[in-house]
Amino acid sequence: MPYSIMLDAGHGGSDPGAVYNGRREADDTLRLTLAVGEILQNNGFDVEYTRTTDVYESPYQKAMEANEAGVDYFVSIHRNSYPTDNAVSGVESLVYDLSGIKYEMAQNINQQLESVGFVNLGVKARPNLVVLRRTKMPAVLVEAGFINSDIDNQLFDNNFYDIAGAIADGIMDTLMRPGTGGNMQYRVQVGAYRNRRYADELLNELIAQDYPAFIEEGNGFYRVQVGDTPILQEAVDMERRLKAAGYPTIIVS
Repeated sequence: MPYSIMLDAGHGGSDPGAVYNGRREADDTLRLTLAVGEILQNNGFDVEYTRTTDVYESPYQKAMEANEAGVDYFVSIHRNSYPTDNAVSGVESLVYDLSGIKYEMAQNINQQLESVGFVNLGVKARPNLVVLRRTKMPAVLVEAGFINSDIDNQLFDNNFYDIAGAIADGIMDTLMRPGTGGNMQYRVQVGAYRNRRYADELLNELIAQDYPAFIEEGNGFYRVQVGDTPILQEAVDMERRLKAAGYPTIIVS
C-alpha cells in the first residue's frame, strides 16, 4: 500500500496570511503545495489536499479533515514573517515535539531546502499549534522562507520547482529509507513521447553523454529514463545533474 499524505496550503480565502508589498502568503503556499503534491503523486504516493483553491478553513477543520481521511502523514506549508522587514531569512519546520518520524521528516525537509540555498533555522517544537496538536498522524509544518525577506522571495521565485522538489525529497527521504517498508526503484524521466523516433533520438543523445538511459514503453508512450536505483538520493543526484545539463526532469518510481 502506498503512503497517504494530506498536504495543507496554509491560510486562504478570507485569511491571506502574512502580506508583504502586496504578496500574500496564501497564494505562495497554495502554488507550492500543489507542486509538492504533483511530485509525490508521480512517485506513487496517495496525496490529498485541505484546499486546492483560494478558500478558508480553520486550522481545526484542517486537522479534522486529515483525521477523517485517515491519512498516514500531514504536512502544512507556510511562509514565515518577522516584525522587521528584511531582518531575518531562512527556513524552519515545526512539529508537536522533537521526537519520532515527524521530527526526522522535518529535519530532512530542512536539509533539502538548505541545499537549494535557504538558511536552515532548524526544527522547533510548537505543541500549541492546532494542526500539530489535533492531528492523529505525524504532522510537520514547513515555513518556506520569510515572506518579508527580499532574499527569500528571490530564492522562492527563482528556484520554485527546486524548492517543491526539496520538500518532496525530504518527505520521501524519510519514508523510503531502509526499515520503513519502502522497496521502490527510482529513475529520472527526461521525456515521454508517442512517437518512438523522438524517444530514440533523445535516448541516443543521452547515451552519447554516458548517461545510463533506456526506454520504458507502456500506455502508448515511450518514456526516456535514466538510472534505476533503490536509493532515492542517487536518483536526486542524477536528476540535478540532468537538470544542470538543461534537460526537463522528474523522478519516477
